[in-house]
Amino acid sequence: MSSSVQAVTPSPQMIEQFKQLPKSEQQRLAKQYGVDPSILTSQSSGVAQIENPPLVEARNDSNTVVDQSEDEALNQATKTETSVKALNDKKESQLKRFGYDLFAGSPTTFAPVSDVPVPNEYMIGPGDNINIQLYGKENNNYQLVVGRDGAVQFPDLGPISLVGMSFSEARALLQDKIAQSMIGINANITMGELRSVRIFVAGDAFKPGSYTVSSLSTITQALFVSGGVNEIGSLRNIQLKRSGKTVETLDLYDLLMHGDSSGDKRLQSGDVVFIPSAGASVSVMGEVRRPAIYELKNSETMADVLKMASGLNPGAHPKSSVVERYSDQAVKTVVNVDLTKKSGLTLKVKNGDVLNVKSASSRIDNAITIAGAVIRPGKYQWTKGLKVADLLPSVWGNLTLSADLDYSLLIREINQRGDIEVHRIALGKAIAEPFLASNLTLQPRDTIVVFDYEDRQELLKPVIEKLKKQSRFGDAAKLVDINGNVRFPGKYPLTVNADVKELLIAAGGLEEGAYTLAAELTRQNVSDTDGVSIEHIQLSLDEVMKNQTDSNLALLSRDILTVRTLPDWQETRWVTIKGEVKFPGTYSIQRGESLKDVIARAGSFTEEAALKSAVFLRESIKDKERLELSKLSDELRREISAKALTKDTPMIGFADAQLMLKELENVEVVGRLVIDLNAISLGIEEANLELEDADVLYVPPHNQTVSVMGQVQHPSTHRYKAGYTYSQYLTMAGGPRKRADDGRAYIIKADGSVAMPSSSFWHKTDSEMEPGDTIIVPLDTEYKDSLTLWTQVTGIIYNTAVAISAISGI
Repeated sequence: MSSSVQAVTPSPQMIEQFKQLPKSEQQRLAKQYGVDPSILTSQSSGVAQIENPPLVEARNDSNTVVDQSEDEALNQATKTETSVKALNDKKESQLKRFGYDLFAGSPTTFAPVSDVPVPNEYMIGPGDNINIQLYGKENNNYQLVVGRDGAVQFPDLGPISLVGMSFSEARALLQDKIAQSMIGINANITMGELRSVRIFVAGDAFKPGSYTVSSLSTITQALFVSGGVNEIGSLRNIQLKRSGKTVETLDLYDLLMHGDSSGDKRLQSGDVVFIPSAGASVSVMGEVRRPAIYELKNSETMADVLKMASGLNPGAHPKSSVVERYSDQAVKTVVNVDLTKKSGLTLKVKNGDVLNVKSASSRIDNAITIAGAVIRPGKYQWTKGLKVADLLPSVWGNLTLSADLDYSLLIREINQRGDIEVHRIALGKAIAEPFLASNLTLQPRDTIVVFDYEDRQELLKPVIEKLKKQSRFGDAAKLVDINGNVRFPGKYPLTVNADVKELLIAAGGLEEGAYTLAAELTRQNVSDTDGVSIEHIQLSLDEVMKNQTDSNLALLSRDILTVRTLPDWQETRWVTIKGEVKFPGTYSIQRGESLKDVIARAGSFTEEAALKSAVFLRESIKDKERLELSKLSDELRREISAKALTKDTPMIGFADAQLMLKELENVEVVGRLVIDLNAISLGIEEANLELEDADVLYVPPHNQTVSVMGQVQHPSTHRYKAGYTYSQYLTMAGGPRKRADDGRAYIIKADGSVAMPSSSFWHKTDSEMEPGDTIIVPLDTEYKDSLTLWTQVTGIIYNTAVAISAISGI
């Protein structure tokens, strides 16, 4: 049994729907209905792509735009003669000839102009089409072609000569003829397809030769036909020659710079567009709006050249312009030109001149700079008589909340070299009382720095560096130091007329606990004969703050003020007692206070307190444990490496070694110190302990459990039973495992101390357990590849776990 399938011719709609189907469904339908999938694929992918033919081929142009960032980088760097010359030479070599980018490509085709309005003065010639529409008594359309004799053959009227007529004259003549010969008929006369003319482009064109163009084409269109002007062609002396005579000279600069196309004459058949070589030129670089190489035509001056370059940039300094030119002896010379004066603007330009307009300084001359803890930092205009409070009139409106109202700085340039002197501003007083002397009068280029309580040293750093650099000829830098018990110790600028009190204010004032009866001012006295001698001056800060002249001395460079701390002064210390005391909490302590004293202040212990199970933690011990743990971790790594390189012993597995190190790194140190609260409560002084800051005492309630941990069959916690021994509790946990080192088992007592079980083969006595004790059975290190540090690792882990467990139960 067979069947035939009639092939289906797919329509475009079917093809689009077919493409949306899955690939398997496409194959099924194509097979079922006899459609060749390749047809669908070829039809779907073979759609003709309409592409416009390229009209312009790009020229190879190696010129690149001058990188202005290089000039900026040079301005920031040291300007050597070589670097300046190299940058100027590079800029000059990168200058482009003005106007040549108008012809950036070479046309591959040129479409005649046929869709533009025909002007009335257009001269009718052989090949032009004239469209005539008759309406009225009769309606007809005629397309008349001007013959070689200059006449058109008009039906019913015969030949009509249009020789030497413009379009407007020909239209008037035809309308008169129609009106006289055809009564009751009106005519509408327009130009149809225009004739083509043959011209010749010669000289320094990109592609000189003979071209056929529209009869409406002009000189510039002929330039585009030929690809424009080549590298040495002139843009200012393009000549239109007709019958051997020059009938027009086109200066493209008039068109490019002024939009003047009056010299762009229309071409006629047989015309020659001649492009001579360029004449003299001048290069313009620097701070002009359009740096380029410009062609000279007549006796142009510097003013004319600036117009060609579209004028100066805002940052130009025309007074310091420079012209490089070749002298009569063929040597390059430099001429300074002031382009702000008539003498400079009227200077004649010579062939090969390079005009370099220099840039102005980036420094702002009449500005005040405000920085630091202000809401609106930046530069502000200086005016005569301007004061600090004029720029910062309000504490709330102009300063941040953290601004220091007692200490701000006014940094002032004192000479053309840029050296500075520093004045202190009491900003709060200047704002509150603007008529006082504290409201300083500002000068141009002053900088106001307002400090807060965080970025003091950051803002001072550039000022200090500047004062160090301007110290010359052995002069001491105008800097002073303050250290000791002040808020912001460090190095500070020596301000004008500064004294000791001002230095204290700069440092943010005294810290709590400062000793005000005596401070030390260290001064270096320099003598030409005796050299340098050190003098220590004792000052009373109380008298300094009261402005007594005997103590509030004027400061000199390199003075150092040291503020002492009160004898036996200490910061407030705190200890914490938690658990079974009558008044648990945090208590302040003084130096030398003991644990017994604080327990008494806490109301002593409750009846439920398990004194033997107390946990005492200390930060200094915790730091020591961290250090020891880090050392142990490094030692463990070294031993693992040594075992791996030893041939006599089997190498430990990498996974086991990483596990040990990971567990060691995750151990949380607690800083537990073993104490005997029972002895302390009985008044035994040897057991008492002097407290430190951040000590913590945990007093748990009575613990009626005994724990067994480590390498036992079932690590667990059991209820304490009076009289039960170490061996009995070990048996209750299932006994030691195969890898257990039961010979090295130990007991962590409730107070944190460690005891060894007294059971042995020769002595049958057994250790009796107490409430809160924990039995630890370690891993057999011999079984574990003789890694001796493993016992230490597991011991640390278990001891820490026991301490944390005791604390967490409170």
